[in-house]
Amino acid sequence: MNKDNSRFCFGVLTMSDKGARGEREDTSGPFLQQLLTQQGYISKAYAIIPDQVDLIKEKLISWIDEEKIDLIVTTGGTGVAPTDVTPEAMREVIEKEIPGMGEAMRAASLKKTPNAVLSRGMAGIRGISLIINLPGSEKAARENIEVLLPCLAHALDKIQGGTSDCGS
Repeated sequence: MNKDNSRFCFGVLTMSDKGARGEREDTSGPFLQQLLTQQGYISKAYAIIPDQVDLIKEKLISWIDEEKIDLIVTTGGTGVAPTDVTPEAMREVIEKEIPGMGEAMRAASLKKTPNAVLSRGMAGIRGISLIINLPGSEKAARENIEVLLPCLAHALDKIQGGTSDCGS
């Protein structure tokens, strides 16, 4: 566990129509909560909502602007199905995109499955908060977040005005 991570809080937001109706158990959300807590981050919020642009935008904005959550990790809604709208909602919420994070996740996933090219997960900044979109399956969410774990604390520090050198 990295003790420096404890200065950052996080929320996990699952987008699942069936999960929001109680018809499917969310396994990726609880996994992400456990993993980030083990990494030293402080859990502040968790929710399951339907995959609807307005609901996603409302929750992200609330968690960032009102709850002051440093890191939001979403799971679900990043594919190509008609109901997958997380990236569309993200584009309306973020002020800056971080393309390298999405590219890194897809590159790592592509080593495991050709279907990785269908993932539209992305990452971006709103205010001094970082939002990362992950796929909805626990396996894919795990594989994707593991790619970003080594740089998360540094990214959060830089987003919040830290002056540490990126080369260190």
